[in-house]
Amino acid sequence: MALDVDEVTYFSVHDIDVDFGLTRKSMLDDARRARAAYGDYGRAALEIATARASGKFPVHWLADTDSAQQATPHAVAVERARRLADAGVDLVHDVTCSIGTEGEAFRFTDIGYLGSDLDPARLLMARHNLGPGAWLARADALASISRRGVILADPARRAGGRRITDPAKLIPPLPDLLDAYPGREMAVKCAPGLDFSGWEGLVSVTSVDGAVKEACLYTPGLGTGREAVVIGAGVDRITSAMPDDVGAGEPGTFLIDPDGAIVRAGLVRHWAYREHLWMLDEHIAYLTGDRIPAGCSGFEILEQVPLKKLRAALTPYDAGSLEILVRGVDVDPDALRKKLKLKGTRPMAVVCTRIGRAGVALICGPRQWA
Repeated sequence: MALDVDEVTYFSVHDIDVDFGLTRKSMLDDARRARAAYGDYGRAALEIATARASGKFPVHWLADTDSAQQATPHAVAVERARRLADAGVDLVHDVTCSIGTEGEAFRFTDIGYLGSDLDPARLLMARHNLGPGAWLARADALASISRRGVILADPARRAGGRRITDPAKLIPPLPDLLDAYPGREMAVKCAPGLDFSGWEGLVSVTSVDGAVKEACLYTPGLGTGREAVVIGAGVDRITSAMPDDVGAGEPGTFLIDPDGAIVRAGLVRHWAYREHLWMLDEHIAYLTGDRIPAGCSGFEILEQVPLKKLRAALTPYDAGSLEILVRGVDVDPDALRKKLKLKGTRPMAVVCTRIGRAGVALICGPRQWA
């Protein structure tokens, strides 16, 4: 739940020094201890403690669970700030600054940062988090209060508890944002599942430690095409300018499931070309090859069988725990696991997919990392 101005003001000068459990089991005890320590501000104390437990920002920051859920992971914000710095940008106006997570990332650059938001409580949190020298203003995202600089926006991606899949239905809508800042370069954060086919600039999809976090739409002056930014031990970037002359062939030694950012950005072939891999099927985003790319995981392929013969084929392998991957066929992993009734001891994996018109199961060893 959101914090109000009074709650933010109180905790701007009062520390939270109660060690809450923050589990379902400790919920009632946490609430009792919060009321005992902070009286009418007990609910807000729990909100802040829960938000801090997300690990998305420094532990001394003020945030509520709503803003924590919406906050950009620090590694993603830092990579975006680096991109804009490399593009020669000297000023960014973040028109949906919320509690300041993007602003924190620009501390590592020479880019000037202006943050604005319509919510007074979130602006107060941003002031606390970014410090007294931060340049902040209260304004609607569609109110043009700056005259220059790149516009950075993070429209709301949910409405009524459901994900928004149409850019024109974001809050505020993407067309309205473009109309509000004519002639300005923009970077607009979006959900990675939106349809970006009509976007003329750069579509950048980012993942962190294997989890897709966001897509960002950059206007043409900041880039064109598509890219996947894979953040792990380092930062890997795959772009639509890379070669993609990869076909389908027989299974190699290993099966590789590309990072979700690569899949969402439509760059499976581009990454496969670079890593000397090939596809099992022209239309399915599974790759195969004779090695697992550095920093990635894969599965040693032991046998390929028709889906209907999977249970019988698994018997000789003494399969126990089973990782099940599905793409291109109508298979429920949980239902399949129950149907297989495994009684063995060996950890394994099964990849259910389609090759041509046939549904197949690839019986594999357990996931391994290169």
